[in-house]
Amino acid sequence: MSALVPLPVLLPILGAGASLALSSYPRVQRWLSLLVLVAVVAVAAVLLVQADQEGPQTVWIGGWPETLGIVLVADRLAALMLLVSAVVTLAVLAYSVAQGMTEDEEGAPISVYHPTFLVLVAGVANAFLAGDLFNLFVSFEMLLFASYVLLTLGGTATRLRAGTIYVLVNLLSSTLFLISLAVVYAATGTLTLAHLAVRLEELPDHVSLLVQLLLLTTFGIKAAVFPLSFWLPDSYPTAPAPVTAVFAGLLTKVGVYAILRVQTLLFPDSPLTDLLLWAALLTLLVGILGAVAQSDIKRMLSFTLVSHIGYLVMGIALASRLGTAGTTFYVVHHITIQTALFLVLGLVERRAGSTALMRIGGLARIAPLLAVLFFVPAMNLAGIPPFSGFIGKVGLFQAAQADDGWLAWTLVGAGALTSLLTLYAVAKTWAVAFWRTPREAHEALAAIGGDGEPIPGHDTGLVHEHRGHVHTPSGVVSKQDIEEARRLGDDDTPDRDFHTLIEAGEDTKDSPLGMLLPAGLLVALSVALTLVAGPLYAYGDRAAVDLHDRRPYLTSVLGEDLR
Repeated sequence: MSALVPLPVLLPILGAGASLALSSYPRVQRWLSLLVLVAVVAVAAVLLVQADQEGPQTVWIGGWPETLGIVLVADRLAALMLLVSAVVTLAVLAYSVAQGMTEDEEGAPISVYHPTFLVLVAGVANAFLAGDLFNLFVSFEMLLFASYVLLTLGGTATRLRAGTIYVLVNLLSSTLFLISLAVVYAATGTLTLAHLAVRLEELPDHVSLLVQLLLLTTFGIKAAVFPLSFWLPDSYPTAPAPVTAVFAGLLTKVGVYAILRVQTLLFPDSPLTDLLLWAALLTLLVGILGAVAQSDIKRMLSFTLVSHIGYLVMGIALASRLGTAGTTFYVVHHITIQTALFLVLGLVERRAGSTALMRIGGLARIAPLLAVLFFVPAMNLAGIPPFSGFIGKVGLFQAAQADDGWLAWTLVGAGALTSLLTLYAVAKTWAVAFWRTPREAHEALAAIGGDGEPIPGHDTGLVHEHRGHVHTPSGVVSKQDIEEARRLGDDDTPDRDFHTLIEAGEDTKDSPLGMLLPAGLLVALSVALTLVAGPLYAYGDRAAVDLHDRRPYLTSVLGEDLR
């Protein structure tokens, strides 16, 4: 037992209340939020060491007798997820404070952001530590409330529309989760995960299968597993950059964590390998095909987020120690990379005024540090050796090879193809947004009848179409990119492109050090994962052994008699 276990949940909740009470003192509010998250990082690091050296740390709370109250459990997997989530949320909060979004983000009230962000942090921590399904449901509701507020900051039409879609989908998921809880409780008389691990084995196969499918569907929506991922690409890109970063880095991973937990703890003899492998295959391919078709960097990264969830589901589906270890390593990599990329993208938007590829260019010359901060995690995301993305994918492919089924081998091919198409998507972004000049971007936009003004002395009539692409004096542009650029509304892009802003002497703001530093540190952390890949993978392997053994978790909660 460890008295530290409740603190990652308790500290942010208390901090949220104090932050709201101090809403008239914005500077104190900001420092309070930062100090709370620093404390959560410290507690999570201690729990990681304790869980690795002493076994799962368990606390029964609420003053109820053990086995009747609410239990929080920090085993190796939960402690690792807790530490990684605490680090990235601290970086995102520091970034948002420097950005000043709590003061000038389109009129968003200053009193809302910090308390809501801390509630989100508490919900994520509670989800990782929850030892019963109802407490996990409470965590999801905390995330839903906080996410909707953060997603609609500023109250623009685009954000409210995206927020409405997000809430409707998650209300459906919550309703399904409640139905699942009712079925589980009616069948077993408990919602505690450790009890369920014992009692579900006593149920008829068809009842156990029904419970499993209900839970997988619920968590599949949260994790954005295809075909339950339709809501994500339209929801995340509309939010402010720090909000999008924390959503992309953490919220879908809560769903993945829930799938991994219930599959290994509750249904070890019913892995549904074929079903989950097909889901992983379709998530990989549909997501990455959506990514390569985008002409806005935010939407491209949102689709790659969906696609790479397929790698995580693949490791879970294999139901082996190798697969689980690969998923554990890859989820740490993916949380770090996705958060870093969306923070860097916020800097891109601040510098260039847009993330639409049709409107920007030349960032490698104008802001070389920003170019490096994008290039490194982008290559890592694509799985270029020797980065952690490559190591994680190789680990998952080795697990699939050990399975030796034809569907597992198909996943290896699909995973390799997804990696190549991810490289294509980020290379396209690099070539257009960072390598070509702002003038070339403006010429192409003007030549196709975009928002740019015709350039004197430049013949914009030399435009022709061939095989679905428009050839302009400045280069070749796909018709889909043109339609996307014209479709984007005023809430999505500025009225003028980057070249026009530069010519008018209004070429945006330099990136504050307070924004560059958190983004740069996360990029550095993503590189550091490569340097500590051996110890981290070994830790993931130990976590996988515990998950498939189940006894360390069960004895820490129920005692030696396992009743």
